[in-house]
Parts: sequence; structure tokens; C-alpha cells
Amino acid sequence: MHDPQPIALLVLGDRDDVGVAPCPIAAGAAAAAGGRSFRARTDVPAGHKVALRDLAAGHPVRKYGEVIGHASAPILAGDWVHTHNLEARPFERQGAGSRPVAPESAAEQRTFDGYLRPDGRVGTRNYLAVLASTNCAADAARLLAERLRREALPGFAHVDGIVAITHGLGCGMAIGGRDLRVLRRCLAGVAEHPNVGGAIWLGLGCEVNAVEAAAREQRILRPAEVAGAGSRRPVVLSIQACGGVRPAVEAGFAAGLRMLREVDAARQTPRPLADLTVGTNCGGSDACSGITANPALGLAGDRLGARGARWVLAETPETYGAEHLLAERARTPDVASKLLSRMRWWERHTASHGTTMDANPAPGNKAGGITTIYEKALGAVTKGGSMPLAAVYDYAERVASPGLSFMDTPGHDPVSVTGLVAGGCNLIAFTTGRGSCLAFPPVPVLKIATNSVLFEAMPGDMDLDAGVALRGVPLGEVADAIFEALIAVASGRRTRGEEQGLGEHTFVPWALGPVL
Repeated sequence: MHDPQPIALLVLGDRDDVGVAPCPIAAGAAAAAGGRSFRARTDVPAGHKVALRDLAAGHPVRKYGEVIGHASAPILAGDWVHTHNLEARPFERQGAGSRPVAPESAAEQRTFDGYLRPDGRVGTRNYLAVLASTNCAADAARLLAERLRREALPGFAHVDGIVAITHGLGCGMAIGGRDLRVLRRCLAGVAEHPNVGGAIWLGLGCEVNAVEAAAREQRILRPAEVAGAGSRRPVVLSIQACGGVRPAVEAGFAAGLRMLREVDAARQTPRPLADLTVGTNCGGSDACSGITANPALGLAGDRLGARGARWVLAETPETYGAEHLLAERARTPDVASKLLSRMRWWERHTASHGTTMDANPAPGNKAGGITTIYEKALGAVTKGGSMPLAAVYDYAERVASPGLSFMDTPGHDPVSVTGLVAGGCNLIAFTTGRGSCLAFPPVPVLKIATNSVLFEAMPGDMDLDAGVALRGVPLGEVADAIFEALIAVASGRRTRGEEQGLGEHTFVPWALGPVL
């Protein structure tokens, strides 16, 4: 009786010390890679790593052709490689220096149906937003948004929705401090977002983030003669000045009716793909993320970038360990220097809180086969495709550079996506291997499953299955599907998250300072 056909491991780089199990492997089962065969020494879950050769304790371990950690104990060929024998140690990461990559040439021009705004930016949706300047105004903002949806929205067929933008900040923070500036930048980024046709700002009246001062500081609230004809000037209301929550909601409802007429007048027109600003994120990652969805998304990004679109990589802690690969693609030494300086800041920041960057991989990431932050990062940066790195932006800073850029954000999904949306991303591409259900009106979030098991288990939440790449579908064809899906969603096709009405609680600005 002969052994069954050996299980072919996925090997992602010529110098790799590990292969990826495409399915669960039982102890003693035959596996093969690179012309060599051996037996699994233990059970290995699907997506996890199998040693291709013997490695001494302390030896660097490579996947994707790069170091993902060091052996914390001797490893033998056929061993399951994971947290019990692999650890993230500091090591020198050296790129080749700034080495811009030639961008892909656009074979043909494509368009999407978008909303041209007075400032020249283009929306992929047409919303009215009700923003709370402080947590104390959050309930009133939700009451106002709910009433407008219930009593007014059915009469305006060209308005995609009414969203309440609420949060837990706005008071108990340092006047003039970083957190206040970031909160105001995030609120202003939504109020002036190209997907927002009109905005109502609602404050309490005594908060640190005083609503009128915030709007003026961010140049949202301007005199009509300064703002110019056709600009989207918000309505600003104070609950205390209105005489309480009910009067404020009444005033907001009257203002909302007037604004809905203006928002409803907007119409979609064909726009070049250069008008897209796509933010990328990954949440609930697994070992398939860096094999299927992320690299396919990067290929789709190359195609959009070649047509002048803006493509934004984020989540600084989740690219830590692969930053040298981005730095060597920087257009200028200054861009590379800014990226690397953010990485060094994150090292100091995590150390000041008694932790390390390797604390980033969540239990679900590890259950899905990711062991170290270096391994996670090497898969995450593939979302950036092969474009030159044109710019590095601070959190929630408006993105202006065509092609690939990087925004410094935490890895926590809602905080990262809040920064991207505030920076002007009118579309979000989100990969997940464990099943993140993130959505964020007024910006559509296309969710891409990294494996078919997830796609089939959560069909109401996933928009696209990149796991077909593990069944022989070429990665380029997966990228084609993502490219076409992004254009369709930008033109108005609703995502699974939009169909379910998810995401109204996803606005989470990055807060670092003390609560006073």
C-alpha cells in the first residue's frame, strides 16, 4: 500500500525556510516542497507554517524571502513553526536605499459614475452628515439623524443616506492639545468629504471642542462671501443655545430639510479613475492574507495608480518589519526618511507603555497562522502593489499625491479607517481572513475574503472571494475582479455592509493624551 500523494506546501520565496500548509496536515503525513519531501512531525493547521529544513535555535526564519523571526528552539524539517518555536527579535532591516519603481502604464482609460463637488473632488456617494462635536451631543445627533431618515429621507431619491458621526471625545482633553487637533481634523474631514453633500454640526455649548470654534478653525464655517458660490457651508447648532435637546433636534430637522433639497440635486456623471482615492486596510488577517487578497489588491492598486488614482497604505504597526521594502521604493530620500521616522516613533511609543510592536498580532491572527509582526507586515505591505511611494501623511491629513502614499495610523481597524476617510478616501478596500464586518458610511467599504471557507461561511458580509487563488485561479484574475468591483462600488453598487446598514459607530479618532 502506497502513501497518498504528498501535500504540496506553498513556498512564497526562493530563500524561504518554511512552507504554508494549504489544508490541515496530520502528524506523519507526507508533504513536499521544492522537490523535497518529508513527513509532518506534528499536526499542522491549515494556513500555518511547516519547516522545510533543520534550523538551530537563534537562526533567522524566512518567509516571503524575508526574515519573519528567529527560532526560539531547535526546529526540524517537518515541524509546525509557530509561537512555540518562533519569536520576534529585533534585527537590522536594510533595504537597497531609495529605488523608485517604474509605474505600470495604463492600457486604456476607464471611468466611474461620481459626484463632482465645488472643490473639484469627486464623491462615490451622496450623504447628509450629522456630526457631534462632543460625546455630550452624541444622543442628540443620533435622534436628529433618525428623525431625518424616518420623516424626510424617503422624499429624496438621490440622497444615499443620512449618517450620524458620533464619538466618545470632545471634552476632558487638553485645550490646544494634539488630541483636540486630531478630533477637529477628523470631523472637518467628514464634513467636507466628497461623499458628503451637506453637514450639520451639533455641539453642547460648553465643551472643549466648542462646535463653532472647531468649524472656524478648520475653515469649515466661513462667511458666504469668502466661501464662494456653491460651497457646502454647514449648519452649526448648540444644544444649550437652542434651549435643550428637543429644540436643537427641531432646529436641526428644519435645517436638514433645506439641506436635503440641495444634496438631492446632485447627479452622478462619468469621471476618470484619477478622481478615486482608495484607502486600504486589513483586519482579522490570517496566513492567506499575504498570499491571496493583499497581493491581488496591490495589483489592482497598480492599475488604478497607473490611471492617476490615489492609493493609500496605512496601519503603521502592521507594516513594521517590512518598512525597508517601502522605503526603497520612495520617490525621494525625504519620503523614505519620514516613513522610517514614524516607525522609530512607534517603537518608542509602545515601549513607553510597557509593550512591543510584536504585541500587534491578535489571537485571531495567530489562530489563522500569523506568528510575528514581521510576518504580518510582509503580507500587509503587498496591498501597496509595486508603485513608487510618493508621500507619507500624518493621521487624517488630506491625501493629495497620485499613486501610492502612506498614512500613519494605528492598526486598530476603526481608528485607521477613520483617519483614511478624514483624509479624503472616497472608497475603502478591506481584506480579512477571519471575518471583519467593518463598514463606514458615508464611504463604501469593499470587503475581500482571503479564503473561500470564510467567504462561504459569511456570504452576507463578504463582497469578494480572493481565496480562489488557492484553487488555481491566477492572482492576476483575482486582481481583475477586485479592480472591476472597485469601479462598480465607486459608481454606486452597494456593498454588503451598506446593504445591512452597518458602520455608524465606526468613527473613532485616534486619541493619545490624558483624559482630564
